[in-house]
Amino acid sequence: MKIGVISDTHIPTRADQLPEAVFQHFKGVDLILHAGDIEDILVLYDLQEIAPVKAVAGNMDPYEVKEELPMKRIIKVGSVSIGLIHGWGDPKGLPLRVLEAFMGENVQCIVFGHSHQPFNEERQGILLFNPGSPTDKIFAPYNSIGILYIGKEIKGEIIKI
Repeated sequence: MKIGVISDTHIPTRADQLPEAVFQHFKGVDLILHAGDIEDILVLYDLQEIAPVKAVAGNMDPYEVKEELPMKRIIKVGSVSIGLIHGWGDPKGLPLRVLEAFMGENVQCIVFGHSHQPFNEERQGILLFNPGSPTDKIFAPYNSIGILYIGKEIKGEIIKI
């Protein structure tokens, strides 16, 4: 299974629309995960044209988005459980904070955002994956999205766009 992963789209404050590269790289994915800071819920509708979307709200999302989406969720994909959360606070220490947020919940992967910094590392046997931001590189050297591959193992790939 192939999952498109995106976060921190910040539409319309950082861009008018999703970059075309998002649609090109996500073509053929089975599912899309959005880790928050969507800002305009219509972004999710655009992504649903590609594949089903599961999302959480982020700290910069308006009330309407926060009413529609949870702040944290677990998505079952076959035999794999993926934690989905936006994240909070200083980028330093963010991976540890999101790991603690799912402690004891038996997830094999945690997808998060917030820092706009791509992250693809295993900690305590759990893949921690931040796709970065496709529209804002204020804290990162490039814009990016991600792909998760689920087979016998779960693997992540950061894609610079």
